Amino acid sequence: MNDQLPEITIRADDAVFWMDERGRWCNEHGPFENPKIIERFHRAIRRDAHGYFVTQERDGFREKVYFHYITTPLLAVDARGKPPRMLLLNTGDTIPIDPGALHIRDDTLFMSRGEELIRFSERAMVKLSACLEDTGDGLFFRQDGNRSRIVESTG
Repeated sequence: MNDQLPEITIRADDAVFWMDERGRWCNEHGPFENPKIIERFHRAIRRDAHGYFVTQERDGFREKVYFHYITTPLLAVDARGKPPRMLLLNTGDTIPIDPGALHIRDDTLFMSRGEELIRFSERAMVKLSACLEDTGDGLFFRQDGNRSRIVESTG
């Protein structure tokens, strides 16, 4: 990205798109349908002190658009390895699974990473399911002979 370009910033309240609770990009016509546009938006997610935004360079300037989202714009879209050890995020980043940072809120699995919150997609959950153990006394993440309790959080 060219840091020398002039920047135009658009506030979230002025953005014409947002991310819904399932991590889908939407506008006034509904969820985006074009897979290339969806992937481009996901890969353009960045964060600064003011929040999450997408950015692109065009016509000699950089456009930075903050957007609204429900819960978090970061999604674990895949779990990699056997057993799974890494998560592929919607942004294209690959990060290790941190069993101690897993928690459940509203029947959805999340992982905290510093101040960021990552929601697990259905695909990632299916791949992670072999590592999950429900003892009746709680849900645990099991890996390499270790068990970590997955706590319930309220938000």
